[in-house]
Amino acid sequence: MKKLLSLALAILMLFALVSCGAKMTMGTGGPQGTYYAYGGILGSHIKSVTGTTVNVVSTDGSKANILGIDAGNYQLATVQSDVMAYAWAGERSFETEGKIDSFRTLGGLYAEAVQLITMDPEIKSVADLAGKSVSIGAAGSGVYFNAIDVLAAAGLTENDIKAQYQSFGDSTDSLKDGKIDAAFIVAGAPTPAITELCTTNDAYLVPIDGDIAAKLMTDCPFYTTYKIPAGTYEGQTEDVETVTVKATLIVSASASEDEVYNITAAIFDHIDAITAAHAKGAELSLENATDGMTAPFHAGAAKYFAEKGITVVTE
Repeated sequence: MKKLLSLALAILMLFALVSCGAKMTMGTGGPQGTYYAYGGILGSHIKSVTGTTVNVVSTDGSKANILGIDAGNYQLATVQSDVMAYAWAGERSFETEGKIDSFRTLGGLYAEAVQLITMDPEIKSVADLAGKSVSIGAAGSGVYFNAIDVLAAAGLTENDIKAQYQSFGDSTDSLKDGKIDAAFIVAGAPTPAITELCTTNDAYLVPIDGDIAAKLMTDCPFYTTYKIPAGTYEGQTEDVETVTVKATLIVSASASEDEVYNITAAIFDHIDAITAAHAKGAELSLENATDGMTAPFHAGAAKYFAEKGITVVTE
């Protein structure tokens, strides 16, 4: 009888564990950025397909997410591909912390356009930012380094502008209030903060193209050209040429191979379903997921891509 009771208790405990399912926390970005909204869609979809509960939290973005994984607070996170490269190499925004290798790549998601937004009709190019009050993102953030790179390609430095260090939401609020002249926002377009600004104000995007884009890509090869289609924002009647990095989903290196394999399959085997919930899903593809990554892939993701005929670097 005791053996039967022990067996029954063990079965009940196992059932309880299975019914609870695995749980992960995903770091994203500010509530007015694309990371947070898209992360919510991915988290919901991962749970519906795999049973893994994903708690999606708002954060300060790429660097905070990588540090959060390193601290064990997050198991999944969305990050800029360039910031991921800085962390893996221990440079730029990670000079103080040094190399961080507690994360692995799961896959690239979509283009993160470097968007220069203004309401000042005198600003037609990056060079026109000289002497202006410009939000360039939080100090040390991915947006900050993107802005510094773009300014340098135009022959400007941080000292040539009146630099402000603000979030997406704060940047657009400051533009509305006339406290700043322009802002760099790096996110998938359309970005909610910019959509709101352009809907209620006479704001527009400044192109980052021509010689500036060419020099930028020569100096920093992780940038590529990108076109923001006409109609993306209210009042935008023409395509806007700019540059982009890539939004990338990373995962804790300690996550199990089977769990990461299942999450990877849940995303890239169900692109249509994700696209139906969020427009950025249309940029999901095996090529986009694996091309140009600067940190090694998790073994679980590598297993999935190998089944699709794609070999990726692991460690």
